[in-house]
Amino acid sequence: MTAPPAIAAGNLNHDGVAHGFFSREGGVSEGVFASLNTGLGSDDEPERVAENRRRCAARLGVAPERLLTNYQVHSAEVIVVEGPWADTPPEADGLVTKARGVAIGALAADCMPWLFVDPDARVIGAAHAGWRGALAGVLENTVAKMASIGAKPERIRAAVGPCLRPPNFQVGEDLAQAFCAQFEDATQFFTPDPDPGKRQFDLVGFGAWRLRAVGLDAIEDTQLCTLSAPDRFFSYRASRKRGDPDYGRNLSAISLL
Repeated sequence: MTAPPAIAAGNLNHDGVAHGFFSREGGVSEGVFASLNTGLGSDDEPERVAENRRRCAARLGVAPERLLTNYQVHSAEVIVVEGPWADTPPEADGLVTKARGVAIGALAADCMPWLFVDPDARVIGAAHAGWRGALAGVLENTVAKMASIGAKPERIRAAVGPCLRPPNFQVGEDLAQAFCAQFEDATQFFTPDPDPGKRQFDLVGFGAWRLRAVGLDAIEDTQLCTLSAPDRFFSYRASRKRGDPDYGRNLSAISLL
């Protein structure tokens, strides 16, 4: 079994910690899911998804059943993980743990995948944050949940993987108004778009801003856009433009060894 390639963030590289922002390369899925689709909720063949996840688990140094992703619902919910799910994955958009031999991850296809580590407390986190989850506070809640099991915000290192970014993140004025109604200074993350009545949204900038507000300083950005490289990354918007019936999910995950 060949471990798929993964993008690394320098500030997450610590002894006893493995992580990776996986692309769509290195798997066994076919068609619109080619090739490393890790989305359990997709219409891909389950055995192919399972094999793709096994390959990612091997890269992260954990057993396949110990690579955990939740049922993501664009919420602010974050849960503490102690081991593999007893049943179906819970509904949440953030996971944190201090358990060794467990990889926790976020699935995304334009939304932000964030990974976190406090190397001193040996606490890790993973969060899926689209605009709904980011506005609801999933990133801040991930930091708070990590703190609840021993992490300190000033020690936490965070990195964001491939996701939708300007000049490809066109939104309506209504979304800009919703963010600015909750955060007056959020106007800085919305810039004019060539299409009248539209804006470009720097969601990564907003996410990093919210993390700094709760005490994080060490934040790294892979600076990769999913829609700009649809042959390398799964992208929901790219799939819609092509008229595909479904789309794959990119995995971003971190583990304590």
